[in-house]
Amino acid sequence: MKKSFKFSLAAVAAALSFLSGQIQAAEQTVKYVFLFIGDGMSMPQRMLANEYSEKLGKGKLFINTMPYQAPTRTNSANAFITDSAASGTAIACGEKTVNGCIGMDAARKRNLESIAAVAKKSGRKVGIVSTMTINHATPAAFYAHNPSRGNYYNIALDLINSDFDYFGGGGAAANDDKKASGYQGNVYDLAVGKGYTVLKGRQAIMSAKPGSGKIWAVGANGYLPYAIDRSENDVSLAEFVQQAITLLDNEKGFFIMAEGGKIDVVCHANDAGTALHETLDFNDAVKVAYEFALKHPDETLIVVTGDHETGGLQLGFAGTGYKSGTEYLQLQKCSIDKLDELLAQIANGKDKVVFDDVKGLINQYFGMYFPGQKMPEGLHFELNDKEVKELEKAFNRQYPNGKYKKGRIMSPGIIRCFNAKCSLSWTTGGHTAMPVLTSAYGKKAEMFTGLLDNTEISRKLKQVVR
Repeated sequence: MKKSFKFSLAAVAAALSFLSGQIQAAEQTVKYVFLFIGDGMSMPQRMLANEYSEKLGKGKLFINTMPYQAPTRTNSANAFITDSAASGTAIACGEKTVNGCIGMDAARKRNLESIAAVAKKSGRKVGIVSTMTINHATPAAFYAHNPSRGNYYNIALDLINSDFDYFGGGGAAANDDKKASGYQGNVYDLAVGKGYTVLKGRQAIMSAKPGSGKIWAVGANGYLPYAIDRSENDVSLAEFVQQAITLLDNEKGFFIMAEGGKIDVVCHANDAGTALHETLDFNDAVKVAYEFALKHPDETLIVVTGDHETGGLQLGFAGTGYKSGTEYLQLQKCSIDKLDELLAQIANGKDKVVFDDVKGLINQYFGMYFPGQKMPEGLHFELNDKEVKELEKAFNRQYPNGKYKKGRIMSPGIIRCFNAKCSLSWTTGGHTAMPVLTSAYGKKAEMFTGLLDNTEISRKLKQVVR
């Protein structure tokens, strides 16, 4: 009897230990997990959007109000300045790799497991959303394994083989690249063969209902349009996130990664006005997750980060001293890409383009007026003689002898002049090593404090989705 009693105590202790472990594991997991990545977005981009929002009476940028904020290092395994493939892999998989590599270790030999893959194994549904092409570096890091980010076709094959439940945003680059190694056919057709319903265009995308099975919602052939250029026929990042929530909600929960990827693209072009609107658009998408979290306060975690900073955005310009012209960014009405199109269109039907032909465009889309022009009421800029000369030089390069020369030539000069008027400047057209900011809200959000390395984001999130 005595021996039996001892055995029973040991059994009880073991059972209690097991139960304790189960309770701790249950407390550690989170049913609904959102990860938002602003590609190219660091503190300058966030603070610019915050200042603009406040000056227009719309309050602080929501992501800047989240209760936990942690500066985050971004270096790759082989460079102080990372690219999106290496940083995306670090955030997705929790291990450093070399620039250009997707979902593999620094030696490009071992496949790494992403948060999304862990979430899928645990029985959750998984959604991947991006304003870029869906097989671009950052979204690819969550489902693909490839030594080169440029192998778009093969990365798209990994997408359809992932068995993830929802993909939304831009289309697949090189979707029918017959020269790609291992070519098997158009990836959209292959996706249908793998059980995906491929929806193209706003009307088809918005028709998807819960219970539709695996969905690939294609909002554009390439990147989604910039927020500043978007039409009513386009689908926004916020709408894709909302659809992912609606389609993926289930008893076991979900993991959704959503990327605001075009912040990076326009920061490469030093286009502050368009980058501002991309950041605000990204913020709107996060607010969709927040509205969901309010309905599931004890079951939801939202994490927001950037993969790196792009452009070396400076919130100040020597020519304007301590003045800030952030509110004047509302004068910009198109992206630099759209501006290039408009500059090309001016030459249509003209034997010779003169400088006066582009002045109206600069007035209309940037609120900058030339000496001698009638100045409008309200916000506007008056160009000085030096600025006019610089713009005229750029014009002569774009239209030598009055003939349009193809390429992005005049638009950077217009954007640069406008940025300076708004008290903004840039240090580079590439990435920088500036830390980004990681923000968190909801259950287990307190894990995201202190100075982080970007690999810690993955390691912490893997704990809560197991």
